[in-house]
Amino acid sequence: MPKNSKAVKRELDDDVTESVKDLLSNEDACDDSFKKSSLIVSTWNSKLQYILAQVGFSVGLGNVWRFPYLCQKNGGGAYLVPYLILLILIGIPLFFLELAVGQRIRRGSIGVWNYISPRLGGIGFASCVVCFFVALYYNVIIGWSLFYFSQSFQQPLPWHECPLIKNKTSTYVVPECEKSSATTYYWYREALDITDSISESGGLNWKMTVCLLAAWAIVCLAMIKGIQSSGKVMYFSSLFPYLVLICFLVRSLLLRGSVDGIRHMFTPKLEIMLEAKVWREAATQVFFALGLGFGGVIAFSSYNKRDNNCHFDAVLVSFINFFTSVLATLVVFAVLGFKANIMNSKCIALNTNKIAALLGNGIEASLIPHHINLTQVSQISAEDYHQMIGVIKGVKEDDFQTLGLQSCSIEDELNKAVQGTGLAFIAFTEAMTHFPASPFWSVMFFLMLVNLGLGSMFGTIEGILTPLIDTFKVRKEFLTVGCCVLAFSIGLLFVQRSGNYFVAMFDDYSATLPLLIVVILENVAIAWFYGIDKFFEDLKDMLGFTPYRFYYYMWKYITPILLLVLMCSSFIQLIMTPPSYSAWIEEEAKEQTLPFPLWAIVVCISLVVVAIMPVPVVFGLRYFNIIDENTSGLSTVSYKKGRIIKETARPGEDDDTSLIQGKSPSEAPSPMPGNSIYRKQSGSGPDADTAPNGRYGIGYLMADMPDMPKSDL
Repeated sequence: MPKNSKAVKRELDDDVTESVKDLLSNEDACDDSFKKSSLIVSTWNSKLQYILAQVGFSVGLGNVWRFPYLCQKNGGGAYLVPYLILLILIGIPLFFLELAVGQRIRRGSIGVWNYISPRLGGIGFASCVVCFFVALYYNVIIGWSLFYFSQSFQQPLPWHECPLIKNKTSTYVVPECEKSSATTYYWYREALDITDSISESGGLNWKMTVCLLAAWAIVCLAMIKGIQSSGKVMYFSSLFPYLVLICFLVRSLLLRGSVDGIRHMFTPKLEIMLEAKVWREAATQVFFALGLGFGGVIAFSSYNKRDNNCHFDAVLVSFINFFTSVLATLVVFAVLGFKANIMNSKCIALNTNKIAALLGNGIEASLIPHHINLTQVSQISAEDYHQMIGVIKGVKEDDFQTLGLQSCSIEDELNKAVQGTGLAFIAFTEAMTHFPASPFWSVMFFLMLVNLGLGSMFGTIEGILTPLIDTFKVRKEFLTVGCCVLAFSIGLLFVQRSGNYFVAMFDDYSATLPLLIVVILENVAIAWFYGIDKFFEDLKDMLGFTPYRFYYYMWKYITPILLLVLMCSSFIQLIMTPPSYSAWIEEEAKEQTLPFPLWAIVVCISLVVVAIMPVPVVFGLRYFNIIDENTSGLSTVSYKKGRIIKETARPGEDDDTSLIQGKSPSEAPSPMPGNSIYRKQSGSGPDADTAPNGRYGIGYLMADMPDMPKSDL
């Protein structure tokens, strides 16, 4: 396909007889008659655009604020070992599997699994539901980033210091800010204006409502023309975060204390590797980092040419994702090391002043080393302070606690693990206030978060739109606008003052278990229902070579077992951990863990049930023949200059056969002449129907016929 071509137009002079199965299996074949056919095919403009789309989808906010936290929490550099092992055993095989089925069948998630096994057609619908749940709250986080981005064009930054309250007699610091910190106060009070519990709605936060509207408008405009519009946006949204991360790394390495953070990060705690929890969290991170089960991977790969080397793509994107996580971890801990040194210096200054005040009143002057001058606090180094504290603690061992002195250790500061919004909107923003030219770095950081979020959102929305367009044959423009308007309307739940608690609820309960079940069923559907041997033949036919035998054993035995273990452990953890959330108490200016009320627990359970419900429902409808399984197959159709007209399938043709049987043109049976033909329409002028931006499989426009089924089900 030419690089600058948005579509491939083919003219057909001679009649060609082929079934849909033959067409989809051989659309990239080089026979002259097919090259001339009058079809419009939607594909990626270039391989680079496709790789950037997959990288943009898989590399998201979790790489920046989840992976560094897990690395710190689970043994530092030692955590990379189980992560890499599980990336090879779970991540790459499943990513390769999704790429392969999407590329071969050229459908979204609903069509793919419907054709693999009609009784498992609910897998695709479950993926769509989970994608929709995730999109609802994920775009709220992009809205938060847009708000901070818009507030970053100020010097000093608005979260640089606590606001003051002035009255007739005095000026004082806002109590809530004084008890916490300037960045914490700005996040909870100025940005979110959060309530004390999930039960208190507090009404809409108009600032965040506007930001959410802007976020959905960006997503809608980028997705409205399908991959032709979103693909171009990918060049910026996928590459810009790497530019920012590299700039941040170079800048942070020049700051005092950055090496302390990196050293702390990569100091391995090998004993922690033996804990089962570390492996479970590493497996979960691998699973979500690659976007498995969402349908976005399948949707993007469905626009590929049939002979694209998807095995190379799977390995490449997986390792790009891993190295991005390591790069982000380096940046985060270099910046946190700088912040820890600043906080440590403040701690030393504060406690040195306390010691000076206690001289002769609890601490004897003889306990202070002679070379330390307490009147020059700024000249006291960390080594001097620790020497002084060591002497005082040795002499005043029994009374040391009553003196109220702190040890002021950089390690203690770095051990204060933060993740998610706490890392991005509190810890990182606080560190950036100490950067020279802090507004510039704040603008870059939050623009990076917006781009990381948008890259993942494009894949998530594609995981909703592509299968629905394939199934219900609607125009992509209308469905995109309708989906975004509906999601924004429901998303107002997340921009009320208590919205942050609902974001946490959806993040914890709407995706984890449902996606694990979806991916297990995907793996089982290919390895056991469709047949791993047959699938390997398909891959050989598609790729031109047989994949490594390693994948055979992974898909058939190892990966399903590991996924079942992961699902069971996640399920046990959910049961053992009482449903709770972290609430911000305004009066005390601190976070407090509160149990969910009964109605919220019902909502949590409903999220899991609704996401999984399509799987048993579709299975039951198929099993009891309430919906005829034959309706999922491919009927033979006539293609006429951008139109599809349904006709009767060949007698005896097996409708349940998957599209990915991998038969060559010579092996595949041809339908009887007259049943399904290409014809060049006479009189096709400018008024003739043209193919839409949406697609039926590879871009055909459905004829508006009364007997056309509305759904693949």
